[in-house]
Amino acid sequence: MINRRHIRVKVMQSLYATLQSHNDDIVKEEKFLKHSILKMLDLYVLNLLLMVEVQKLAAKKIALSKKKILATQEDLKPNTKFIENKVINSIAESISIEGYIEINNLRNWELDDEYVKIIFDELQKSDLYKKYLNTIEDSYKIDKAFAIDFFKEIIAPNEKLAEYYEDKMISWVDDIPFVNTWVVKSLSKCKPNNIFVLGNLYKDSDDEEFVSKLYKKTILKHTGYEKDIEEKTPNWEKERIADIDLILIKMAISEFLHFPSIPTKVTINEYIEISKDYSTEKSSYFINGVLDRISKEFIKNKRIVKIGRGLL
Repeated sequence: MINRRHIRVKVMQSLYATLQSHNDDIVKEEKFLKHSILKMLDLYVLNLLLMVEVQKLAAKKIALSKKKILATQEDLKPNTKFIENKVINSIAESISIEGYIEINNLRNWELDDEYVKIIFDELQKSDLYKKYLNTIEDSYKIDKAFAIDFFKEIIAPNEKLAEYYEDKMISWVDDIPFVNTWVVKSLSKCKPNNIFVLGNLYKDSDDEEFVSKLYKKTILKHTGYEKDIEEKTPNWEKERIADIDLILIKMAISEFLHFPSIPTKVTINEYIEISKDYSTEKSSYFINGVLDRISKEFIKNKRIVKIGRGLL
């Protein structure tokens, strides 16, 4: 499930692309923004499916070993702990994931099965895998712990896989860390005897609406916001302010003025944190100072109207 911070990041990226390209087709850019967010669900499902496909490959290798002419005792009676992993099996049996694959024609691991082999090879070489196979205890708890570690230690850090994802969709470059965290959280919530259910991309309709409203309000009014920014940065020329900083400040102003249910302090803190990841070393201090001055003036002039207690 996408959170508000990552929604803000996606909107920031779209605003940057729109302003840099001087594209005035706002409808087209908004559609691309929504599409890039929607494709995050593809990335999420692909990561889960990769675990399933690796498990299937392991099962195939076990089946082939049994058919050897000179099969060993280990070939005939293999360790099936991995292919019987209850958490991974619950994903494989998920009707909602199966439906998503069919609707979106998500056939990556059939077409690009070399990545399944890469991950399986890495898994087989790992101490994590050897330790898991040698664990005598057979429980859902052990299976879940392994599934989580399998993803965190083998899949998530794999550079070849990351390059593959980036080649498939450029917007996934910044989505990968978020989606990886999302996958781990989902695996952590798995419970015994429950089939894995694919959740919604958005928490609710408000979050989905937040995407369009934040983008449109900011892009349509951004030139007007520049006047507010200039008044609070008398010693700074517009050209001296980093492009990302300017966009983040404009987005925050949009939230001040057009999102009455979002506390002013929350807005300021969110954009400070985003700037730490996406702008310069000193940006967070600059943005904090500018937004603090703007918000105080807006409150004084009653331009900021928030609903509920403690929202200023």
